[in-house]
Amino acid sequence: MKLTLFDLDHTLLDGDSDVLWCDFLIEQGVLDRQSLSSRNADMETRYKAGTVGMEEFANFYVGTLVGRGPDDWEPMRREFLQSMVVPRIGQAAKDLVKQHLDAGDLVVMTTATNRFITELTAQYFGIADLIATEPQLHDGCFTGRTAGTLNMREGKVERLHAWLGQAKRSLADFESTAYSDSINDLPLLCAVQQAVAVNPDERLRSHAQSNGWRVIQLAR
Repeated sequence: MKLTLFDLDHTLLDGDSDVLWCDFLIEQGVLDRQSLSSRNADMETRYKAGTVGMEEFANFYVGTLVGRGPDDWEPMRREFLQSMVVPRIGQAAKDLVKQHLDAGDLVVMTTATNRFITELTAQYFGIADLIATEPQLHDGCFTGRTAGTLNMREGKVERLHAWLGQAKRSLADFESTAYSDSINDLPLLCAVQQAVAVNPDERLRSHAQSNGWRVIQLAR
């Protein structure tokens, strides 16, 4: 049986969901442009470089949800999908996912971005299984913090093993492939049998070439 893992941001999506969500909320007048724009850009830069602290990164973006519940955010979340996300998904990305789904693979989207922002994107691709950073809820409202292990760097491998374990399976049961653009996903790419670097950053491209991994560019 084949297991195929897809990162989302800058892999299937031409952009970063967290950054786009902040930009969207600024345009909607929900967040203050002056105080958030520079911090948003700084987070993106340090994430790409692999230098940002995981909790700092996750809590910054989950913090945009604080004080409201999922139902409160739902209309805006759906507008975000249609206006900011779908236009940044190329046909090549859709075709690649469909190829694996049609082949009968167990296809999983695994992303550092939180579940609330990304689950509609997974549904758009037809991917039923999503492993994502979990935003914490209390009394029906987002607290601005995360719950459990962050789905980022080594956490992606830990969360994958836990997810498979719930179904009484292990990674060794599968012929496994992972697609990602980022050096942050090096632990995940090293954990599977076939690693594919997609639109890779400079560090990941160098590592992929040194290890004979496939490198692809998804046309936008």
